[in-house]
Amino acid sequence: MAQIDSIARKQIPVPAEPAPRTPPHNIEAEQALLGAILVNNEAFYRVSDFLEPKHFFEPIHQRIFELAGGLVRAGKIATPVTLKTFLPADFDIAGLSVNQYLARLAAEATTIINAEDYGRTVYDLSIRRDLITIGEDMVNVAYDAPVDATPLSHIEDAERKLYEIAETGRYDSGFQRFARALTSAVDMAAHAYQRDGSLSGLATGLTDLDARMGGLQPSDLVILAGRPGMGKSALATNIAYNVAKAWTGEVRADGHMATVNGGIVGFFTLEMSAEQLATRIIAEQTGIPSNKIRRGAIDEADFDKIRDVSIELQNLPFYLDETGGLSVGQLAARARRLKRQKGLDLLVVDYLQLLQGSGKFSDSRVQEITDITTRLKALAKELNIPILALSQLSRQVEARDDKRPQLSDLRESGSIEQDADVVLFVFREEYYHQMRKPTESNREKFEEWLREGERVEGKAEVIIGKQRHGPTGTVDLQFEAAVTRFANLDTVHRPSF
Repeated sequence: MAQIDSIARKQIPVPAEPAPRTPPHNIEAEQALLGAILVNNEAFYRVSDFLEPKHFFEPIHQRIFELAGGLVRAGKIATPVTLKTFLPADFDIAGLSVNQYLARLAAEATTIINAEDYGRTVYDLSIRRDLITIGEDMVNVAYDAPVDATPLSHIEDAERKLYEIAETGRYDSGFQRFARALTSAVDMAAHAYQRDGSLSGLATGLTDLDARMGGLQPSDLVILAGRPGMGKSALATNIAYNVAKAWTGEVRADGHMATVNGGIVGFFTLEMSAEQLATRIIAEQTGIPSNKIRRGAIDEADFDKIRDVSIELQNLPFYLDETGGLSVGQLAARARRLKRQKGLDLLVVDYLQLLQGSGKFSDSRVQEITDITTRLKALAKELNIPILALSQLSRQVEARDDKRPQLSDLRESGSIEQDADVVLFVFREEYYHQMRKPTESNREKFEEWLREGERVEGKAEVIIGKQRHGPTGTVDLQFEAAVTRFANLDTVHRPSF
């Protein structure tokens, strides 16, 4: 038996240790590109908008690119002669001195025409190295996961890192020069000048509200709050529909579809079902009350209207997610995926208090809401889109004579008010007026109530309680309760600014 075991062991080949693999890189491309920059500084501008020192594999190449870029941006000449004064004289590079290595780079330079192609090669290899790092991290975390870590959290973290890589120029960006921010600001102004309505942000379709806010701004967290029955879900739906309906896009040189006007909308409906939301939009657009649509109390002409509107709605860039009990992490992962696959210009969350936090503050709802709003604001900045999140108001509104909401009425108001860039309140006096109906036997009060009803009928107010970019104030809107539709008031009723 021992002899058989010995023979068996001899026959089983011992697996050889796998040779260590070098991360993907191309030293020759890096050298040729750096040489091109040192020979003709114009080559730097061919690659400076996407290439950074960290994208080079060799540390000495990172340093040379950084120094050359600094000199060129300062209006000076970057050559082997000017560069060598910034590098240690005794620095040894593969047996060459600094002077010799810089001279060799210049001698092996590619032409300025090919500089961008070489730069793309260096950049793409850097991205591949980043992907390898993420993959190794995923494997290591999966093997050595802490007890309290869940697979879902690992997936969300990996998706976030992959999304950051996919966003050109956004990966681990850190600080940026103010000049870059200035360029973005000028581009925004130019875009607003060319856009319908001359708005810097997404048009809500409500003229007076857009005039006050300049539209919904990228990277803003916009809170839309109100007591039940005020119509905050209806207003959010109206805005989302208007943005999606106005969408137009064009194919850019790199093949991706870019938004020119309006926007692609993602709508998380945590309270209503997708079918309820669709019915509400059909009611808004046809003018047929949703309760009639649900009961089938419609005639042939109504059905033709519903059919025509449904055909039109099928082509809208409007995406719904009706999953209940979502965590803010899951919501972020799905939003990133939607932007990557379809595009995303506006995200709507209905509503804030139905989201779950990260689970770290399960014993404190205030801290959990703080976690949710902080992460929603971070997501708005990451995706560079406005996020419109709905929020409930506390009951203390009902205790006041004047029931117009204030910032202090926000539930867990500290964190919501602090993280939000804009806070909007929806208020309809008509709702409370119906609750104050006196008995008809008191004729004087009843007639006064009727006169008051005529004044407030069909009117709504959107109160801008906070706005980082502009003034606060109140915007009056028309509200059609039967079809839950907000619209502009006619010019006679428009507020003076």
